[in-house]
Amino acid sequence: MKDHFAISFAPLSLTDAYQRADDSGNGAIVVMSGMVRDNTEGRGVNYLEYQAYEPMALEVFRQIGEQIRQRWPTIGSLVIHHRVGKLTVGEISVLVVVGCPHRGEAFEACRYAIDTLKHNAPIWKKEHWQDGASSWVSIGACEETHGRGELRINS
Repeated sequence: MKDHFAISFAPLSLTDAYQRADDSGNGAIVVMSGMVRDNTEGRGVNYLEYQAYEPMALEVFRQIGEQIRQRWPTIGSLVIHHRVGKLTVGEISVLVVVGCPHRGEAFEACRYAIDTLKHNAPIWKKEHWQDGASSWVSIGACEETHGRGELRINS
C-alpha cells in the first residue's frame, strides 16, 4: 500500500503525485487534476484563495483511503494532495491519483475520492472576481445544505 496525503502552500506537481502512485502491480493509474479556471458560471475569476483545517483534512484523506480499500481492495496506491493559499488561473488546486491493477476500479475509486473529499474535508475557497467582489465557497457540508455550496460574503 502506497498512500500519500498532503496539504501544501507550494505548487502541486503532477509528476510527483504520479510517481508516488506508480507501481509495477498497476495496470492503470488514474489522475484527477482540479484546476483554477478563469470563470464560474460565466463570471470572471481573478484568483482563488484556499484555506484548510489541516489536521482534520488529512484525517479525512486517510478515512477516504480506508473507505476506498474496503470498497475496492485491489487499489495499490492513493495520492491526495490539496493546495492552500492564493492560486491563480491555470494552477492545480487538487490532485487525486489512484493506482490499481484494473482501470475500472481505478476510475471509480478516483471519482469516489474527489467527491468524498469535496463533501467531507474542512477546506474552503474564496473566489476573487474580476469586478472586485469575492465569495466564500465551502467544499464541505455547505454543498449539501446550499445546493451549489456557495456562501456569499462580498468584501
